[in-house]
Amino acid sequence: MQYFSKIFDWKTYIVTALAVISFSNFMAVLFGHTIPGIFLTFFKVASEYVILAAVFLFALTWLLRAKPHNRPKNYYIVVFDIFGKKSQINGIRTEFKTHDVAWSFMKQYKSEYPLHNFALVSDLPRSDKPTIFRYI
Repeated sequence: MQYFSKIFDWKTYIVTALAVISFSNFMAVLFGHTIPGIFLTFFKVASEYVILAAVFLFALTWLLRAKPHNRPKNYYIVVFDIFGKKSQINGIRTEFKTHDVAWSFMKQYKSEYPLHNFALVSDLPRSDKPTIFRYI
């Protein structure tokens, strides 16, 4: 009988209840705060590195593709007749410093002289022949 009285003693239940409560509290803190905090910190740092690598890769590809262009210093308009041979029209301007001005004059000449074709040409540094930029 004494054995049964030990089983039903209230001190045993209190110790067991305290052990279960403390263990469950430990597990709740472990799985509720510690482990998720470790994973969140890891993924936050990892995402920062992924974003940094993407920005660096974008900047590197942009720098490699956006090479400085060697723009020509002078542009020329070459006149062709209806047979495709070079010809000259007296009184027109043929040398220009900028591409846009030369293109504008070329469009105006095409409207004034519809039987002629015009080419916007320039000498590039690494080329033996003149390069045609536009042709109308």
